[in-house]
Amino acid sequence: MRNNLLESLIGFVVIIIAIIFFIYSYSMMGNKNSSRTYEITAVFNEVSGLMSGSDVRLSGIKVGSVTTQTLDGDSYEAVVSMQINNDIKIPTDSSAKISAEGLLGGNYISIEPGGSDEILMDGDVIEFTQGSIDLIGLLGNAVFGS
Repeated sequence: MRNNLLESLIGFVVIIIAIIFFIYSYSMMGNKNSSRTYEITAVFNEVSGLMSGSDVRLSGIKVGSVTTQTLDGDSYEAVVSMQINNDIKIPTDSSAKISAEGLLGGNYISIEPGGSDEILMDGDVIEFTQGSIDLIGLLGNAVFGS
């Protein structure tokens, strides 16, 4: 009888620990995009190689990530939404460009900070952008000279 009580108590403790672990994991996932980040968007003419989850970097340091990419039906430009860490304050006159990690690396958004005292807020748009550059096309032009 005493052995069954001990086994039941150990089982109960294991279940409680598992529940606490799942609650903690769920709360950490839930906070990922809520109070610790804010969303900004940028409009690019070309976003080849960029995907959801790609880094957003400021001075080479990751400060956020790309969340969505949509096509503007009127202008046929790519609208990219990004989640930026709340502690990062980006001036309103900053620019964003799509950069490559190298010939074989992935693309990311590089933000060049401006000098304005005003900062981008949740839902704001970065006005100054530069789309991705076709490195393979440039190499082909250099090699084959067209």
